[in-house]
Amino acid sequence: MNAIDRTPADLLRSALAADPARPLVTFYDDATGERVELSVATFANWVAKTANLLQGDLGAAPGDRLALLLPAHWQTAAWLLACSSVGVVVEVGGDPADADLVVTGPDTVEEARACGGERVALALRPLGGRFPQPPAGFADYAVEVPGQGDRFAPFERVDPDGPALVVVDADGRTELTGAQLVERARADAGAMGLDAAAGSRLLSGLAYDSWQGLSSGLYAPLAAGGSVVLCRNLDRLSDEDIAKRVDSERVTNTAVRQAP
Repeated sequence: MNAIDRTPADLLRSALAADPARPLVTFYDDATGERVELSVATFANWVAKTANLLQGDLGAAPGDRLALLLPAHWQTAAWLLACSSVGVVVEVGGDPADADLVVTGPDTVEEARACGGERVALALRPLGGRFPQPPAGFADYAVEVPGQGDRFAPFERVDPDGPALVVVDADGRTELTGAQLVERARADAGAMGLDAAAGSRLLSGLAYDSWQGLSSGLYAPLAAGGSVVLCRNLDRLSDEDIAKRVDSERVTNTAVRQAP
C-alpha cells in the first residue's frame, strides 16, 4: 500500500488503483451456508454507495458518532470504510442513546431504538436481501443503498488526525484517529506476516467486537495489500472442515480464536 495513506479510505483507494479485479473480502456464514466473494472494485462500489447514503440521505458529517451494532459481515466491512470516507466516527457496539446515528442488524433492533438520530437496519440476509417487513422507524439498507451513486466525493475533507474508531473490549476503551488506525493495522499486518507480494490471504473467524477482530477481519489485510476470508459462525465447523477451507481458499494466515 501507498506510504502516504493515512485513513482506511485511503488504503482502499490505493488497493483499487493497484488491482481492482483481485479478491478483497470473501465472506462465509456457516449458519446459512452463504458465501460471497467481493473484488476490490465491487467492495469499493458498495463502500461508495454506502458513503453516499450516509452523507446524502442521512446527513452525516465529519465528527458525527455512529453506533455500529453489526456482527462480522461483509456489509459491516463496507460500513466501516464508508464511515472513514465521510469522516464519521464508528463506535463499535456503542450506546445508541449517545450516538448521532445507529446501524443495526436484525438482532439488536430494539436496543437501537434508543438512538434519537437516523436509524438504519440491515437484514443480513444472503445476497444482501431486504427485510420481508422492515422494522418501524428504520431505513432498510437493502432498499436504500442500490440507488446511491457509484462514486463518492466528501463534502468536507476528512482529517486523518480526527477520531475515526472507538472500540470497547477486554483491553478497555480504545479511540483511534484515522492515521493511528492505519499505523496500527500496518503493525498488525507485519506481526502476522502478511505480505502483498506473497499474496497474503488471512482467514478470520473472530468477531468484530474487539480491535483484534476488526484488524484481522479487515484492516490488517487491507493495509498489507492482501485479502481476508471473513467467517461468521466458524465455531460450527470442525477443525477438519476449517482445514479444508484454508486449503480451498488458498489461505496463508489464520486468526481463528481470540488470543488469551
